[in-house]
Amino acid sequence: MKQFIIIENIKSSYRNKTLLKFTFMEELRKHIEQITAVTDEEFEYIKTFFKEKKVKKHQYLLQDGDKVTSEYWIVKGIFRAFHIDKDGKEHIVQFALENWWLSDYNAFFNQTESNINIVCMDDAEVLCLTLSGREQLASEMHKMEHFFRMKLTSGYSAQQRRIISLLSNNPKKRYEEFANLYPNIMQKIPKKYIAEYLGVSRETLSRLYSNT
Repeated sequence: MKQFIIIENIKSSYRNKTLLKFTFMEELRKHIEQITAVTDEEFEYIKTFFKEKKVKKHQYLLQDGDKVTSEYWIVKGIFRAFHIDKDGKEHIVQFALENWWLSDYNAFFNQTESNINIVCMDDAEVLCLTLSGREQLASEMHKMEHFFRMKLTSGYSAQQRRIISLLSNNPKKRYEEFANLYPNIMQKIPKKYIAEYLGVSRETLSRLYSNT
């Protein structure tokens, strides 16, 4: 009887892991098909390029000085990407959560060492894609070349929008833009990090938060 229970537990664990992997990959397919449709056969090939990775809360996905070999699609969890200057001050580059792509892209595309840190703010699961895998998919499948180009364009646009906001908007306007663009982030990230991202003090953020 005891042996039977052990065997059944092993089978159950295997089924759960298989279901989990299936769910992750199905979510990836939905994400890709927001831009371009793929056939079952095409997706079976696409998913062979992705590797799953679990990341614990407070664990680093990337650290300053790491060789950047992959970009990451976030299945679940929240990440904070930041740079530490020569005086030890942290500057948040971005937050990222479910369905977002994340890496140190300067280092990723040039295959150099990272100068930013990416830390997990909640237990997370990501799918990893290497640069060689990305390039192979893009060269072999026009659909995936289009997908990657559209995601990259979207990322560039978001980066430019943030730079302009930091340069030209007052704290109230920056807060309102952030809240409108990313309402889900407001509920999931400690206010001290949001204040740091917006370039305001915690007191200023609290005042802006209370007035909305």
